[in-house]
Amino acid sequence: MTVQEFRDLAVARLRDFDFRTSADVPEIRRAAVVLCVLEHAGQPCVVVIRRAYRGRNAGQWALPGGRVEGDESLVDAGVRELREEIGLEVDAERVLGRLDDFPAASGFAITPFVVAVDDPGTLTPNHEVHAIHFVPLARLAADDTPHWVDREDGSRLLQLKLGEAMTIHAPTGAMLLQFRDVVLLGRDTRVADLLQPDWTHR
Repeated sequence: MTVQEFRDLAVARLRDFDFRTSADVPEIRRAAVVLCVLEHAGQPCVVVIRRAYRGRNAGQWALPGGRVEGDESLVDAGVRELREEIGLEVDAERVLGRLDDFPAASGFAITPFVVAVDDPGTLTPNHEVHAIHFVPLARLAADDTPHWVDREDGSRLLQLKLGEAMTIHAPTGAMLLQFRDVVLLGRDTRVADLLQPDWTHR
C-alpha cells in the first residue's frame, strides 16, 4: 500500500463511519490527537511518539496531540499540536476524517483525526517529546498485534504489541486499535469502554 492508496481507503471508510462524540459537560476537558500516516523506510507508517521523561504523562506512548486552547476548534488543536510537537505542518482542510471520542480516565475527551502526508520533510520533536517512532501499517494490521490480558477481576486489558519494547495500552492503544480496525480492516469497532491501566488515570 502507498500513502495515496491509504488516503483513498481512509476517505472512503471514514466517510461511512458514524463516529461518536462525548457530551459537552463542565467536568470534561477537550483534547485532540492526530493519526498521521506518511512514508518511512519505503512503507506507509503511522507516527507514534514517546513522551519526554518529565512532566505530564512522562515516558508514555502517545499520538501527537494535546488539549484544546481557548476557542480553537478540535481539528485546529490537533494540527497545531502536530506542528508544535513534531514540526509537521498540515492544513486542517487536509484532514481525512475522524474516529470516536475517547473518554480518558484523566478527565479528557480525546478526539482522533486522521491525516496522510506525502512529503513530511524532517520531523523535529519538541521538549515534550522524547522520540518519534514510525509504526508500519502492515504491523498495526497484523493478526498478532492486539493482545488481551485477563485480569483477576474478570476484566481484560488491551496491549498493542507494535515492536520490541513497544507495547501500548489505552487510551493511545484504544485509538490505534480503532484506527486499525475501522480504516485498515473495514470493521465497525468501538473502544470507548476499554480498560485503562491505573497509571494512565492522571
